[in-house]
Amino acid sequence: MEEDTDFRIRFSSLCFITDHVGFCGTIKSSPSDFIVIEIDEQGELVNKESDKLVYEVSKVLPEPNTLAKKAKLDLQILSFEETSNQEVSTLAGSSSDDHNFVPCSEKEDTVKDRTYKGEEENVDVLGSLLDEKTNELLNQFACDIKEKWDSKTELIGPSPEFSLGRILDKNQRATLHSAIRQKFPFLITVGKNSEIVVRPNLEYKELCHLVSEEEAFDFFKYLDAKKENSKFTFKPDMNKEHRKAVHHFVNKKFGNLVETKSFPELNDSADNPNVVITVRFRVKAHKHCKRSLLESQGRKDIYTAFTLRKENLEMFEAVGFLAVKLGVIASDFSYAGLKDKKAITYQAMVVRKVTPERLKNIEKEVEKKRMNVFNIRSVEDSLRLGQLKGNHFDIVIRNLKNQINDSANLRERILEAIENVKNKGFVNYYGPQRFGMGRKVHTDQIGLALLKSETVKAVKLFFTPEDLDDPVNRAKKYFLQTEDAKGTLSLMPEFKVRERALLESLHRFGVTEEGCIQAWFSFPHSLRIFYVHAYSSKIWNEAVSYRLATYGSRVVEGDLVCLDEDVDNEQLPSSKKFTLTRYSTNL
Repeated sequence: MEEDTDFRIRFSSLCFITDHVGFCGTIKSSPSDFIVIEIDEQGELVNKESDKLVYEVSKVLPEPNTLAKKAKLDLQILSFEETSNQEVSTLAGSSSDDHNFVPCSEKEDTVKDRTYKGEEENVDVLGSLLDEKTNELLNQFACDIKEKWDSKTELIGPSPEFSLGRILDKNQRATLHSAIRQKFPFLITVGKNSEIVVRPNLEYKELCHLVSEEEAFDFFKYLDAKKENSKFTFKPDMNKEHRKAVHHFVNKKFGNLVETKSFPELNDSADNPNVVITVRFRVKAHKHCKRSLLESQGRKDIYTAFTLRKENLEMFEAVGFLAVKLGVIASDFSYAGLKDKKAITYQAMVVRKVTPERLKNIEKEVEKKRMNVFNIRSVEDSLRLGQLKGNHFDIVIRNLKNQINDSANLRERILEAIENVKNKGFVNYYGPQRFGMGRKVHTDQIGLALLKSETVKAVKLFFTPEDLDDPVNRAKKYFLQTEDAKGTLSLMPEFKVRERALLESLHRFGVTEEGCIQAWFSFPHSLRIFYVHAYSSKIWNEAVSYRLATYGSRVVEGDLVCLDEDVDNEQLPSSKKFTLTRYSTNL
């Protein structure tokens, strides 16, 4: 079949299991020439409508509230999922009764007197675990730190410390750590063997330079509480540069724990737009750990499964579009494998925190984007990469012709090729689409850079332009010449979801080693690991080619042999005993 120059150079060293002459043709003349249908773990095609998958609105669980719809949908700023009745007290529009905050310098021993929601319990804990003198000294230490900070006096020399002494009981130490941080968020606690040492929280002071002390106080209480599915909102802010500084601080200091997004303030006037920064805890990776029934019920999320049909659409663009329409983030979607762009593909997907009813409501909007969603139903958990049996392909080959200098009948050549595949099998190499056919930089090169922790190099490889004069490549050239992420964003077309997501993060964190690390983490895990898998695929191709060149198709010690059921091994021809293949789940 016709292959471009890039493919021939890159794959010329690969060995093939048969020596038939073959024939020429063209594939993927149009998306409808290449149809990919996922096969689920039960061996069923996912495009098949099932009688068991009955969509019943009456059985749908109550869904979380959604944010007000934005005037402009941005694929890069994917909204948080609102969670009803689980907000930590937010600062936007709060009254003085909600936050009885009095600076320490205004009243003697006000740190001891200050009361927040739930703080009385912390006072009781400190009183029950610490003797009266230690408790008083702790309060005095806290008040001294606050007075120095409020008077703008810099702490000279080593950071002051206060020791609570040795506490042998592990549970008591854990309780004290939490109680002190909740009562005095401007302090941190450090464990030294069995000793607890209290120090000033310099990150708290740094945040106070960006936001009010009231906001900093509540933010650190929120961090320490670690309440799952809760969120925290800073006061409305019209200054974009100031918001950028707050985003940068939170992500730099606590990016592995929380994530931040900006939203227009609800009920805000169009002439005077205020924006709030909302913080929420990152979703933890799926852990196969034992939990009590009560705990599992308390933390149970909503999961909705569906089949996604898309045509001539990159998968990450499809996910980004669905995320915006449903008010969730791209990482809330899970799937078993990636699918081609220039094709019609069917695949199973699961979206978290979205009910079947809400997904059903956007069906018509989705159709405008060359997509369809069907087989919608509630499930218990998300999907994992590789959670499928394989893919079914319908491939149309056009412009059939003989190889050069081959005078044989074309029909006979085609039948010969089919028989060779049926009798001898084939080597299931990862094809050029895995590595980026026709591109200067291939996905495996980016994957190798990531594996070597060369994140800046990986970013620059990602933005390497092709020899084309179009908006996308002009934007890439501009970025490599200037490293101006903000300017490149204005040039990069909206449909380039991955490029814009990376540029958004680089604009926020900078094109430094640390900034590039944060930028890569703006991608969902499945996309980050895609580049690493591409390098693994290259190694697989080279390893299997070496094996074929060394041993041919004969079975040797160490081979894994897959036999058909109910077939006697001795009755099989030698060529059938060994089929060198991989179980491809991400074509």
